[in-house]
Amino acid sequence: MSRITYGPISWERMIGAVEDVRNRLERATAVLKGANVEYAVIGGNAVAAWVSRIDRAAIRNTRDVDILLRRNDFEAAKAALESAGFVYRHAKGLDMFLDGPKAKARDAVHILFAGEKVRDEDLSATPTLDETEEDAAFRVVSLEALVRMKLTSFRLKDQVHILDMIDVGLIDSTWPVKFSTELGQRLQQLLDDPDG
Repeated sequence: MSRITYGPISWERMIGAVEDVRNRLERATAVLKGANVEYAVIGGNAVAAWVSRIDRAAIRNTRDVDILLRRNDFEAAKAALESAGFVYRHAKGLDMFLDGPKAKARDAVHILFAGEKVRDEDLSATPTLDETEEDAAFRVVSLEALVRMKLTSFRLKDQVHILDMIDVGLIDSTWPVKFSTELGQRLQQLLDDPDG
């Protein structure tokens, strides 16, 4: 059995982890924009962006950066991201760009492809890049498309993200009908019992 080596508890380590993700997000989106590659921020950073519009104190930190691209833009995106020091890796069926040659998968920009299912069994494909909004900081997936993605994945962290959006009033009882029956039922379950 391996022993865990604990580092010190410090504000610097905690704040540094958040800043690393923010810097990775800013660098990746800036280089994609500079190369005229259309993209949208998805995942936890998209949730944080939407939640921040209502209550910044309700934002939940995330450990990685998720980006939506068109598949036919992948080579241009790859060239742009590699020029900024990111290192491409394909592992476990995922395309990602590590933040340097010694980085871990957690320290990466993860890529999903627009309009495609992530897994064959998914109930819905990812959004298209028409379902996005331009913000001053970066392009983000629309709220409805983001919720659809979270309902499709529906892992525990996706459910927590949806609950965060319910908590600040971004999603309410009028939302389940926006989605297919099964996705709507998943959302209704969370609306009916937000405390689990």
